[in-house]
Amino acid sequence: MKNIVILISGSGSNMAAIVRAAGRQRWAERLNARVAAVISNRPDARGLQLAANAGIATAVVDHKSFAGREPFEAALMQAIDAHAPALVALAGFMRILTPGFVAHYAGRLLNIHPSLLPAFAGLHTHQRAIDEGCKLAGATVHRVTAELDHGDILAQAAVPVLPGDTAETLAARVLTQEHLIYPRAIADLLRTL
Repeated sequence: MKNIVILISGSGSNMAAIVRAAGRQRWAERLNARVAAVISNRPDARGLQLAANAGIATAVVDHKSFAGREPFEAALMQAIDAHAPALVALAGFMRILTPGFVAHYAGRLLNIHPSLLPAFAGLHTHQRAIDEGCKLAGATVHRVTAELDHGDILAQAAVPVLPGDTAETLAARVLTQEHLIYPRAIADLLRTL
């Protein structure tokens, strides 16, 4: 079985979209794959309860409990590796990862970013797109590399930036596309493993 471990920091809406797609599309039977665990760096992440309700193993590796990034990531890797992941999907996981962590999961670490990369890497993507006068915004699924929000692009979806958009209204429209393209990109990748 190809195990997927999903890392979250908050509500887990992208994680929930992946879990729903795995069930609806019968990944276990068709792709020999399953979401094996959801791990958060925040004990109060709402997505943990969603995962538990779906019967998925959950864990918390609270970054605030560690003296630095390397000890945190060592504990996080131990929690992830306990599930022998074929893929590790970052789904709103709000931690910048060290090159050592990224190298440990080279080729198996994915992220979804709320912009049409390479435009607007980093934070505040929706406001930056509005401020720059962009006509289109969107989301990108990409492989994670040591460079922030770079790596091979696996999928993208665009949405129009509408007159009167705020960062919040644009983010909501982009999020609906994230929920479609992330599970699709993961399923496509699982077919090649």
